[in-house]
Amino acid sequence: MSPRTKAASIDEYIAWAEPTVQPILQQIRKTIREAAPEATEVISYAMPAFRQKGILVYFAAFKNHIGVYPPVKGDASLMKAIAPYAGPKGNLQFPLDRPIPYKLIERIVKLRVEQFAAKS
Repeated sequence: MSPRTKAASIDEYIAWAEPTVQPILQQIRKTIREAAPEATEVISYAMPAFRQKGILVYFAAFKNHIGVYPPVKGDASLMKAIAPYAGPKGNLQFPLDRPIPYKLIERIVKLRVEQFAAKS
């Protein structure tokens, strides 16, 4: 099976990913978990996601990149930092042939947590 098949959990999604990508997905999961310890793991739109007062972030494995789907706005320095990874429709694409910027993912998640907290 492939991650494109609807997984029932993030564990299942990662298990279905290519073996070389599994450690990257695990590290992204850990990074998000540490940045948002109160968030819950869900599968939404057939992708792993973390929810805390709304979806904080989605992530997905593709043939040549990891896609991260955060609607990032409201932080100019973060917007500048993510610009090299900007893909269509506001998603981010982290190429698999380059180091994954886990600290950047952490910053995105922390911003999203702050933004949701400010709304409530």
